[in-house]
Amino acid sequence: MKILCGIDLGGTKIEGVLLTLSDKGFDVLERHRIPTEAEKGYEHILQQIKKIVGHLEEKGSIKIDTLGIGTPGTLDPHTQTLKNCNAVCLNRQPFKKDLEKVLGIPIEIANDANCFALAEATLGAVPEKVPHAQVVFGIIMGTGVGGGIVINGKVLQGKHGIGGEWGHNFLHESGGPCYCGQIGCVETIISGTGLEKFYFQQTGTKRNLKEILERFKVGNDPIAKKTMERLIHYFGKGIASIINVLDPDAIVIGGGVGNIDLLYKEGVESAKNYIFNTSIDTVFLKPKLGDSAGVFGAAMLVN
Repeated sequence: MKILCGIDLGGTKIEGVLLTLSDKGFDVLERHRIPTEAEKGYEHILQQIKKIVGHLEEKGSIKIDTLGIGTPGTLDPHTQTLKNCNAVCLNRQPFKKDLEKVLGIPIEIANDANCFALAEATLGAVPEKVPHAQVVFGIIMGTGVGGGIVINGKVLQGKHGIGGEWGHNFLHESGGPCYCGQIGCVETIISGTGLEKFYFQQTGTKRNLKEILERFKVGNDPIAKKTMERLIHYFGKGIASIINVLDPDAIVIGGGVGNIDLLYKEGVESAKNYIFNTSIDTVFLKPKLGDSAGVFGAAMLVN
């Protein structure tokens, strides 16, 4: 029986897990959460992670000799510092080196979207539905849009550490400016935030995505219908580029937008208009692991 340790570092919480792996699957040996308290600074976050690792060691009666950690940003392979973190005190910090010094053990790092993709590819929806999948693309569609690539059970980080970041590919100029400095990114159009913004621009009324979807289902709001049609059209166009490049066996769609059933039929039909093929055999899946995916994926980084 193999025991893995994973840490999911978020902007508001840090979660740790001990997983046991066997031929029959996996079990959670211990799981623990504490607040990140990012407002107290970078050094404090390192100590919070040390605290949670100590808790896991005590509860599991083991000495952790390596761990995987999912971060809200990316470790730049060239500078070995974090970038693109929403907990901004982490940016430009030599996080891996500093954490290894604090803990006295080697660590593996990936961003949260990669951890989501890895968890679903190895422990979640993919082995259950597409057991022989070699290439998996995991999507997080929520307030933003992120992605991760898993090939034969391993995360593809990429030369710049941005493998899978399809949320900042150009999709259409109607998305307007993106925080990354570009215009019309995937994220500006088919994220929950982007869809809510479109609805507001059309109506002058602020509604969250859940309300918009409900009004679409009732059928008495033409702008809600237009918003969902926009999602289907641009999801198809955006995901087709991923299929053309990666040709994945499976695509797992997480995040709040991923709960919209339209994506799995109408969205896939839309993608058929843009792929370099006559059909789509890639299997589109809802995630199985829920909010456990991040921390489970972090643990699987050291498997």
